[in-house]
Amino acid sequence: MRHKLRKAGLHEAVRVDSAGTHAWHAGAPPDYRSAHHAARRGYDLSALRAREVVDVDFDRFDLILAMDWDNLALLEDRCPPAHLRKLGRLTEHCRRHDSPVVPDPYAGGPQGFEEVLDLVEDACDGLLELIRRQTPAR
Repeated sequence: MRHKLRKAGLHEAVRVDSAGTHAWHAGAPPDYRSAHHAARRGYDLSALRAREVVDVDFDRFDLILAMDWDNLALLEDRCPPAHLRKLGRLTEHCRRHDSPVVPDPYAGGPQGFEEVLDLVEDACDGLLELIRRQTPAR
C-alpha cells in the first residue's frame, strides 16, 4: 500500500501500518519467503518489523483491515464499540479477485506467496480508489 500511495502522490496524506492480533513475532522482520516474493515485484520489506495491535490503534486509524475471519473476530473482540465501523477485511476492497480472505501462504509453497501478493495488490488498488475519492484535490 505504501508503494502504491507513493506512486499516486498520496503518501503524505495517508498513514499505513501493519500489526498482528498476537505478539508471537513482535520485533521480527517479515518471513524471508514473504520478503523474497515481494522483492520480485519491487517491494522492499526490509524495514518492516512485526508488532501487535494496541488499544490506541482503534483511535489512531480510520480503517483497520484483517486478512481473515479469525483475525477480524479477534479485532472485533478488542475494539471499543464506537470504533467497530472501522473494522473490515482487506479482501472487501479487491476488484479482480473474489476471495473472502487472504489465505495463509505458508502451506501453499511458492505459489501461496504469489497468491497472497495477487490478492493484496488487488485490494490495495481498490483501497487506492477509495482514498482518491475521499482525499481532497491538492
